[in-house]
Amino acid sequence: MAYDALFDTVFARMDPERIHERAFAAIRAGRPLTSLAYRVEPSPVTVMGVEFPHRFGLAAGFDKNARGVLGLLALGFGHVEIGTVTARPQPGNERPRLFRLVDDHAIVNRMGFNNDGAAQVAARLHRLRGTAAGQRAVIGVNIGKTKVVPAERAAQDYVESARLLSPYADYLVVNVSSPNTPGLRDLQAVESLEPILAAVKAVADGNHGRRVPLVVKIAPDLADEDIDQVTDLVLELGLDGISATNTTIARPDTLRTSREVVDAAGAGGLSGPILAERATEVLRRIRARAGEGLTLIGVGGVTGEADVRTRIEAGADLVQAYTGFIYGGPSWPSRLARAAR
Repeated sequence: MAYDALFDTVFARMDPERIHERAFAAIRAGRPLTSLAYRVEPSPVTVMGVEFPHRFGLAAGFDKNARGVLGLLALGFGHVEIGTVTARPQPGNERPRLFRLVDDHAIVNRMGFNNDGAAQVAARLHRLRGTAAGQRAVIGVNIGKTKVVPAERAAQDYVESARLLSPYADYLVVNVSSPNTPGLRDLQAVESLEPILAAVKAVADGNHGRRVPLVVKIAPDLADEDIDQVTDLVLELGLDGISATNTTIARPDTLRTSREVVDAAGAGGLSGPILAERATEVLRRIRARAGEGLTLIGVGGVTGEADVRTRIEAGADLVQAYTGFIYGGPSWPSRLARAAR
């Protein structure tokens, strides 16, 4: 049975978060990792001073706690961005908090940064980096604000996560663009964003003699002029890159899923193919403004080989996806990785 048919007949009737947990357990155990179909010939590329096996990786959100990095890499991803991790452990929002819009191959999530906290994730990464395979792995670490921390203390909260996690990161990502932590997206305003990025950069630059590249992840819902301001700020502060984009709070009229189902899913970030056009627009705008020196990670609505090529043509140095993996199955990462060579 084709994977799409299996999804429509079996998986679509199950709770999405339960499916995620079961699939993740299988990946951690190594059960789906025996097929030669998952192997991707390396096509090394150096980005931000880091050598990546190829340009295609897994976006943050799937492996929040760094529990399945090696299994995910074995499926064909060239790098894994773990997180979002917060300074303090937190359970996230109440369930249900993950919903499928099957007709659009889309997802609505309001997970709310459910994670084990920076100290525990750092300990897990420390153990992983102590193995030969863990040393070879390319790992990005995505950090966010703890929900209970007020906005005026956001910089200190991000710094605490960066201090604990940067020793194990190939690059750091400051996430100020998830729609599922109250007030988080307000931190994208440059007057709020500047002290956060400056403080985290000081930690990343002084990481025991090893500078860790720093990226900020932005929302597709920013107005064009705000995107320009964030780009200018990133260049002014000397950050390494921008990840464009996170999920959207919009519910476009072009969704094929019935409005009743969309409304029933409720608030949260929408991801999937519906996001591709805007995410690519944002990518092109940043590249045109920043020139060639800034690293760009193209993410949002990447579901097929053509999407990978389009993002690279639009200026992406790296390409990431998440939702396409959920619908595409275990052989999907290796297919897209070959398109990124």
